[in-house]
Amino acid sequence: MPVQCSNCVQRRAVLKRPKTGHSLCKDCFFWAFEEEIHQTIMSAGLLNRGETVAIGASGGKDSTVLAHVMKVLNERYDYGLNLLLLSVDEGITGYRDDSLETVKRNQQQYELPLKIVSYEELYGWTMDAIVKQVGLKNNCTFCGVFRRQALDRGAMMLKVDKICTGHNADDVAETVLMNVLRGDIARLRRCTAISTASDGEGAIPRCKPLKYAYEKEIVLYAYFKKLDYFSTECIYSPNAYRGHARAFLKDLESIRPSSIIDVIHSGETLSIKEGVKMPVQGTCSRCGYISSQALCKSCVLLEGLNRGLPKLGIGKHHRLHGKILAQEPLTEQEEKKLKPVDF
Repeated sequence: MPVQCSNCVQRRAVLKRPKTGHSLCKDCFFWAFEEEIHQTIMSAGLLNRGETVAIGASGGKDSTVLAHVMKVLNERYDYGLNLLLLSVDEGITGYRDDSLETVKRNQQQYELPLKIVSYEELYGWTMDAIVKQVGLKNNCTFCGVFRRQALDRGAMMLKVDKICTGHNADDVAETVLMNVLRGDIARLRRCTAISTASDGEGAIPRCKPLKYAYEKEIVLYAYFKKLDYFSTECIYSPNAYRGHARAFLKDLESIRPSSIIDVIHSGETLSIKEGVKMPVQGTCSRCGYISSQALCKSCVLLEGLNRGLPKLGIGKHHRLHGKILAQEPLTEQEEKKLKPVDF
């Protein structure tokens, strides 16, 4: 027997919401999904009238849904925002070049300006070239660090006020678990923040309108709305540490659907005992980007690549920062530890 929509009680339900368990028709699901994001934006005061907002666009489901919903809500509630799309080309043949074609179609569909910045343009390296040098073990570290800074640099070029990213509830919960497993107190303290802003030079505030949106519901929204998005996983990410946290979270969700929100709330209410030393944020001596060390992670990774010592930015090598800044050569023993391993 067909199940009626539990909201309007008029149309036939087409899905059961993973987040709440409610049976809804398409229209009621669209409305509920969009309204929850609207409430998230309003309750956290994420955006202000007149601001220019860059939407981080990768062509994937999260950023595509974010761009669509932000455009809908901007018009429905008259946010008064100037929206545009900002993409990063990491230089991954057979993956990013294809996904950027999707972003270009999204630009036409949503009638939003698009800016693409590339690793090659900013750093002189592509991810294909980086993987050839470092292998498939720590490549995600390079990509994550470079992409974060590339988004900021692109946003500065566009002179935007805020950056909106497509991080969803699953992403945030995974990050909480990863930081717990790594014992990274500093990141654990700030990873659940819905809006992050730093006082460093050129640091543009970021926000996550999809913070409480389940990944499954984002997929359902994109499917029923027939949105155009790219669904292939990155060819270099199978060994990513995040994958283990994701698999664990999916197991938890299958037993208890509220686990995702529960993990996020645990991270939000975390308190650090007095006396725990936390890193002090400053700026990189070389590029001026925000950093808690003399050199930011991006500059250290880049220095390692340019010197043929890719392990320089992996792990804790802060004692070498002084030598790098002074352009001093490393000892033979130091170089041996940082040389790439044959894969």
